[in-house]
Amino acid sequence: MALEEYVGSIVMEVDSQEIEITDFSVQIVTGRKLVKTMNRTGRARGFAQGIATYELSVTAVVPDANVPDWEGMEGVKISIYPLDNSAKRTSYLDCFTTEVGEQYTVDNEAKIDIKLNALNKVDA
Repeated sequence: MALEEYVGSIVMEVDSQEIEITDFSVQIVTGRKLVKTMNRTGRARGFAQGIATYELSVTAVVPDANVPDWEGMEGVKISIYPLDNSAKRTSYLDCFTTEVGEQYTVDNEAKIDIKLNALNKVDA
């Protein structure tokens, strides 16, 4: 049986500028909602389509120079792709910041936690 290779580390670009990150997570909320009806079976009968949302969480190291305006990010494009550039690229469009938090520890570098929302997702 042949070994399978999986996607490892990723590169994150914000408006074509590479950002040094330590964590990245995406939460996709489909927007579908359960439709409950009164019927003999006592069960829900289906669902209704809603509006999908994309919530991104990023932890980045804080650079000395060229610090992005994390709080003021609006309408930015965030692209994610593997280090070896072999797999597809995923872009989140029209992103905006909703929360920013900083963390400092004794042994590690200063980090910043950013929560963003995106209006669209494109796989290329």
